[in-house]
Amino acid sequence: MNKATLSTNTMETFQWFVFLLASSVAMPIVIGSIYQLNFIEVSGLMQRTFFTVGIASLLQAMFGHKLPILEGPAGIWVSTFSVMAITSVQAGSSYEGTLQTLESTMIITGLFLFLFGALKISQKILPIFTPLVTGTFFLLLTVQLSGTFLKGMLGLQEGANTIQGTQALLAFLTFFIVLGLSTFAKGWLSSYAVFIGIIIGWITFRLLIGGQTNQADVSLFSAPEWFAFGPPKFDLSLIPIAFITAIISISNIVASIVAVKQTLGEQSNDHSEEVNKGTAFSGINHGIAGVFASIANVPLATSAGFIALTGQKRKQPFVYATILLMLIAFFPPIVSFISSIPSPIANAALMASFVQLVGLAINNITLEPLDSRKITIVGVAYLFGMGTMFLPAEVFSNLPALAQNLISNGLLVGTGLVILIEQVWKVKNDKVSYKD
Repeated sequence: MNKATLSTNTMETFQWFVFLLASSVAMPIVIGSIYQLNFIEVSGLMQRTFFTVGIASLLQAMFGHKLPILEGPAGIWVSTFSVMAITSVQAGSSYEGTLQTLESTMIITGLFLFLFGALKISQKILPIFTPLVTGTFFLLLTVQLSGTFLKGMLGLQEGANTIQGTQALLAFLTFFIVLGLSTFAKGWLSSYAVFIGIIIGWITFRLLIGGQTNQADVSLFSAPEWFAFGPPKFDLSLIPIAFITAIISISNIVASIVAVKQTLGEQSNDHSEEVNKGTAFSGINHGIAGVFASIANVPLATSAGFIALTGQKRKQPFVYATILLMLIAFFPPIVSFISSIPSPIANAALMASFVQLVGLAINNITLEPLDSRKITIVGVAYLFGMGTMFLPAEVFSNLPALAQNLISNGLLVGTGLVILIEQVWKVKNDKVSYKD
């Protein structure tokens, strides 16, 4: 390997690593807040999250769909964690007991996903995921997560309820550095826009605001803990929740595979093999997340935005980055250091990658001319999907737990409506799908 290749691999690997890290670091903090975990417990959850994200991404890249797609904490699971925290406490259960139940739920969901992939059931339902469905999924995903990212950029996380001026200014500076370099710069400046933006934002943040890191006695080396919340608790009511969550996850898998293949310039309309293998290994990854008491991972469509933003299309640096993330999970001091990337800076870099995802959403929706039927379907899905996102969680508190999980998720509501209406309202010769 010559010097230029080594340098390129190193920079691309580190940039993928930063993206993997930035996409993983927020969710443990969110879950920790919901379940009132202390700093040591949150640090442990973060360690296990890094490990499961790394191993899940590596397994998919090497043996699953074989694409450079980040496996990250799934929005549907964050919603499930949140809803079950409310419903379980209302039913008299403890947070600890709920987390043990969630371990079982992730393992059961993983079993369903593995069977769907291994038995090629995913392939049979693939035709319902048309460009209109995936395009709607992309756009609703950006709407759902952009609010979270913007709150992070404005410093509104961790209890703050007013905009933190200096933090917000630095976050927007990072956002425009990443976006500006990726759009207008040439050569390596464009390729490493995310890395450059985060480094500049991180250093500037520490110089102007300083460090506010929690201190704790941690060992130099420790392996991620199995069943950290306690032994899993099984309940028959978990089976329908796990089954429906598995079906929802397939739509996420399809959307991510389609987005990345489009970004890589692969024009094939038949994604059956990637979806079947991706679903099977997503099942394995759900099981791993349950065993390690983490948050279940799914392929993230934001990977396509990152690839488009940086122009990094090679899989090798991605694989190296996943291995690096797995390895650092065994060294708590390193976990503590790299997780100290300021939340506003990390959120700004992720927000910049979503600009490209919006483009993918529009491209998919307009792949065929928009007639009155398609406009009506998309309009209904957007109105109800986005509308649901603005409803407070407590309005669903009187519904059964299963219904709360489904109806309170605007991404699910909107995507489900597109699938349902498009299948019911069929027209002659309407055969556009991702499998001919």
